[in-house]
Amino acid sequence: MSDLDIQVPSTFDPFADANADDSGAGAKEYVHIRIQQRNGRKSLTTVQGLKKEFSYNKILKDLKKEFCCNGTVVQDPELGQVIQLQGDQRKNVSTFLVQAGIVKKENIKIHGF
Repeated sequence: MSDLDIQVPSTFDPFADANADDSGAGAKEYVHIRIQQRNGRKSLTTVQGLKKEFSYNKILKDLKKEFCCNGTVVQDPELGQVIQLQGDQRKNVSTFLVQAGIVKKENIKIHGF
């Protein structure tokens, strides 16, 4: 009998690329813009993940003035400071943050229906 050349596949780690990216974790911080349904047609828009060096109150003041809505800054134990605005302001907030130079467009995640 001839000697068969059997090639044993080397171990392949499908998560190797993901683990390599984990070394730079936190390098790409996302700003999450979400909508929360209240009651009936009422809703809230929340903005989370802005950098700590920004003044949330000043950003909130400009957002309220720009979009003619009310809002507040809420301190959450897990998420930190979160900006809440009345109504569905997701697209408005994302364009405002990009035009003001606070966040780059690729770092914004818009969630919701």
